Amino acid sequence: MTIAIKIGFLDDDPVVDENGGFAGRGAGGAIAGRLFTIFPEAVLVGPQDRQVGAITMRTLQHLDPRRDLIINLDVLDSIGLFQRLHRGGAEPRILNIQWLPPSHFHHKVNFAAMGLSFALFPTLCSGERTAGEVSEIVRRWTIPPLAHQARIGWFHPGIRDDLLRPHTDPDVPVVLYPAIHLVDSKKPKIFLKVVRDVASRMPLKMEARLAQRDLASVMAMKMSNPRWAKVSPLFGEKEEYWESLSHATAFLATAHEEAYGMEYLEALLAGAVGIFPHQPWAAHLVPAFYPYLYATEDQAADMLQEVLSDPAAARKAVDDSAGGSLKDWILANHTRAEGNEALRAQIADWFPEVG
Repeated sequence: MTIAIKIGFLDDDPVVDENGGFAGRGAGGAIAGRLFTIFPEAVLVGPQDRQVGAITMRTLQHLDPRRDLIINLDVLDSIGLFQRLHRGGAEPRILNIQWLPPSHFHHKVNFAAMGLSFALFPTLCSGERTAGEVSEIVRRWTIPPLAHQARIGWFHPGIRDDLLRPHTDPDVPVVLYPAIHLVDSKKPKIFLKVVRDVASRMPLKMEARLAQRDLASVMAMKMSNPRWAKVSPLFGEKEEYWESLSHATAFLATAHEEAYGMEYLEALLAGAVGIFPHQPWAAHLVPAFYPYLYATEDQAADMLQEVLSDPAAARKAVDDSAGGSLKDWILANHTRAEGNEALRAQIADWFPEVG
């Protein structure tokens, strides 16, 4: 049996870079990279058979639909994937990985397609909240005989700390835009409004690293207009990414919903102080008495100013909320090894031949 990992259906960004890395694809790329760690002999579904760094790429035509397992991170395409592989009469083995919250999508066609995909193929979700949304999509958008057969599981992805750099605060505090996309669900307009407000009160710098298709957007141009703002492409190497995080003072999260929040955890681990909306997804990421959860945009601006004015005091406050060390709390509550094991165990439960 070959395990084939499929990613890249819904956007035009390259699946992997020339070194075989997924750094430019956000959480989806991170999960794909994790799958290759767990299953080092896996191959990547791609447009041609080739070797890219350590990644072996195979076309669908060169997979065996009777034996191979396809782990699909593009669940909207699972029905079409089944149809392409079923032409010869085989019953393809397909596993969905749902790493985005379904609420990321808006059109009824997408919800209907997701509901059918979730009902027909085992679905492993990045986080318990996403699994809850997936179950609701199945209930609302599929007929009962299909909904009753749905197999839905979840895992916490966890986080790595082996690339951490010592944190240093710059002379002029730096605020991160903590995402690589400018989609409405991330609420970049609110982010820019709040940062503009604080920039009118004190010196600051804002940095954003965006995916290629977002760099050319109108919102990216608006975000880069202020003299204190810097909008750039994504880093090519993970080491560059972690080096940049080590100099960030704070980040402002404005998303209404998140599947897990890997980017936020990485920034917190690197020493940036996070200002979060008072939402259930954010409360899951931080200790119960975390001091920087805002209910209004005015509160967000005041909190951001407070953090940038005295980052050492802000860092002590978040450490105190964690009982001594936010870093230790994150590593204890978002363990990468446990996430890997949960992911591997669930796949083996649904597909015992994987072992």
